[in-house]
Amino acid sequence: MDNPVGICATGSICAAGKSSRSCFATMLDGQVTPSFIPGFSYDDHMQSPVFAVPKSWLNEYESTTPLTETVKLLFTAADEAYAQAGLDPQKTQGLTIGTCIGSSTGASLNFKSFYQEWKEGQKPDLKAINSYLHCNPAQALAEKYSFSGPVQTVTNACSSGTDAVGMAASWIRQGLCDIVFAGGADALSGISYTGFSRLMITSPQPCRPFDKNRSGLNLGEGAAVLILTSEKAQRKLGLTPIARILGYGTACDAHHLTAPHPDGMGLKKAIQIALERSGLNAKDIGFINVHGTGTQNNDCVEGMIIKEFFENTPFTGIKGFTGHTLGAAGAIEAVMTALSLQSGLLMPASGFNEPDPETGVSPINRKMKIRADYALSDSLAFGGNNSAIILQRETT
Repeated sequence: MDNPVGICATGSICAAGKSSRSCFATMLDGQVTPSFIPGFSYDDHMQSPVFAVPKSWLNEYESTTPLTETVKLLFTAADEAYAQAGLDPQKTQGLTIGTCIGSSTGASLNFKSFYQEWKEGQKPDLKAINSYLHCNPAQALAEKYSFSGPVQTVTNACSSGTDAVGMAASWIRQGLCDIVFAGGADALSGISYTGFSRLMITSPQPCRPFDKNRSGLNLGEGAAVLILTSEKAQRKLGLTPIARILGYGTACDAHHLTAPHPDGMGLKKAIQIALERSGLNAKDIGFINVHGTGTQNNDCVEGMIIKEFFENTPFTGIKGFTGHTLGAAGAIEAVMTALSLQSGLLMPASGFNEPDPETGVSPINRKMKIRADYALSDSLAFGGNNSAIILQRETT
């Protein structure tokens, strides 16, 4: 395969922690409880708790334009990855650096007070509009670091983060970039919260993906950035990959606006493409980090595909620690998958206690030592979108 793609640094922030390592440690041995946030919901009161990031965890930034919460989350994760890689403009001179960030609602007008004041006939502060008009997460990140390579914000609902990482890897393989800051970011949104509530798929309790007694999902917020590099960049900068990206697949089943095809045909196709591009078979996959939202549709479809292709392969999911972070989900899961490959430790699926005969599969429910060369992370999204990436453990 031309131009192998290394993951040389990561940054993450979500309810589980304010760095990649702290998130990973929490998922291995800790617990995160979602909470009700006064005044957050567009309804009279919240029906479902959310996994929020404490505002004190966000870095402060000076900017000529107002920054949205999504961009602040993204900058915080990117700063961690940038420092971890030891980058600076002098070192990266002569290298093409791209930016590819997934976001589902990050560019929406997410200001409850603005809507309320406008509806009441008042004149709301136009700072909200200014912030919205300048909200292009990938462009904001490229401008922050003065990167001059390709810039792409990917908006493909809940698979956006996975799609951004997969697209970024293709830029390196094709020789368009030497380095790409890839990932996803989404802040909690009252609009999204109301939408998911109207679909009646949110849970009044902490979510329990794949559990017999699950009752839906909890929303969350966060961001993750993976610094993807070519071998040329690794040699120039003296970087050693944490893991490598082997293959990426995406497919749309176009079955329903908000539900996957009941036969899982889109997810199946995305996984098959990722395997083919990796030169692997399903039996080569050592573990899976599933989408695992805790809804009936999602868990049944993923369970069906796991039984068909990966019956004896251990799998886990992290949304019991993070909530559903929408466009950030696939990126955060990619980071945690890479750290599991590197450490040989797989986190349990928080909230899982009782197997569900309908899904027919059970995630691991305790920390597990594992030695795997390859791992799969998948994402399902509204509109019938399905995406999968395959990561390889670094052996050098």
